[in-house]
Amino acid sequence: MSVPLLPFQERIHAAIADRQVLTIRGTGSKDFLGHPARAGAQVLETTALNGIISHEPSELVITAYAGTPLQDIEQALAQHGQWLPFDPPHYQGQAGTVGGMVAAGMAGPARVAGGGVRDHVLGLAMFNGLGQHLRFGGQVMKNVAGYDVSRLMTGSMGTLGLITEVSLKVLPFPVAEATLMFAMPQEPALAQLHRWAAQPLPLNASCWVHDDTATTPQGYLFVRLRGAQAAVHSAQPRMLADVQALGYTGQAMDTREAAADWAACAHQTLPFFEAPSAEHALWRLSVPPTTPVLALPSQPLVEWHGGLRWVWAPAHQATALRELAQGCGGHATLWRASQAHGIEDFQVGFQSPLSAPVKAISDRLQAEFDPHGVFRSARLTGPHAPTRA
Repeated sequence: MSVPLLPFQERIHAAIADRQVLTIRGTGSKDFLGHPARAGAQVLETTALNGIISHEPSELVITAYAGTPLQDIEQALAQHGQWLPFDPPHYQGQAGTVGGMVAAGMAGPARVAGGGVRDHVLGLAMFNGLGQHLRFGGQVMKNVAGYDVSRLMTGSMGTLGLITEVSLKVLPFPVAEATLMFAMPQEPALAQLHRWAAQPLPLNASCWVHDDTATTPQGYLFVRLRGAQAAVHSAQPRMLADVQALGYTGQAMDTREAAADWAACAHQTLPFFEAPSAEHALWRLSVPPTTPVLALPSQPLVEWHGGLRWVWAPAHQATALRELAQGCGGHATLWRASQAHGIEDFQVGFQSPLSAPVKAISDRLQAEFDPHGVFRSARLTGPHAPTRA
């Protein structure tokens, strides 16, 4: 399968000549993420870059054009008993594209065990800001000296260039799976997760959430086990006993019910992800997993064995949230703007400000990949970013 790339190259050359800025868009499933594109930016659609180029089940590698629907990738892998082990989210009811998945770098609950998107990108092809079509990496895992550009593009939000195709490492479906649910507060739940993480248990994902709708509001810890049949089977009574020894209760969940709940967690369709009011924005705090319970303005949803804390708070609490996260060695991201204020919320910034050394590296990379500022759409940096040269 071959997709014509010339129209994309011509579009970039025209943008250089006309001093235009391009913002890359697939299905629009991640339009909410990051700063709004700079005023006057032209949309560069990627849906024409569609199709699976190759899939080698025995080599655990799949290569596809960047505009290929993520759902098509997952279906093709499922036919051979394979999957993307980092639970890529399907935001806003849309699966998005494989290029958007890489550009956003978003992983679901299994990130803590399966690795992130960056860990599974073997290689890619891209257009830089000069309209040059470049290839980096390949279809095998290698140690790379200097910048690994294929991984550098992961999470770049389309600010360094247009990804045209991606090669990904995939894995076979796990042989066995089980989910345990425990009724327990956040503090003992995090402490127990840390103890389990130090043991040879087939932990795959975890989520703690406070249920305010129950007759007696309380917190629940969900832990997903995946791996060999014997490992998953033997871990369950041991973990249930550990929690019962602390004075809390637990039980195994129905596998189908649990699968639907984990999908809702990854895709952010759980009741938690419904804004408590029009004034509240959704914040994502990325902190070390060993971080204790934080003094947050509302009850969080905790993922990745404590490494992610999702919390609802008005945008004007940005400074307090970012100082709290930075004090733990992490950072805070304004994930979703409030219904009341929309894009005005991003005046506080999408992400925590970069340190001077990191910003210097970022600026040099931007200048190298995109010297004319064709892709300087401000998605990552906001309206105060330098305009195109």
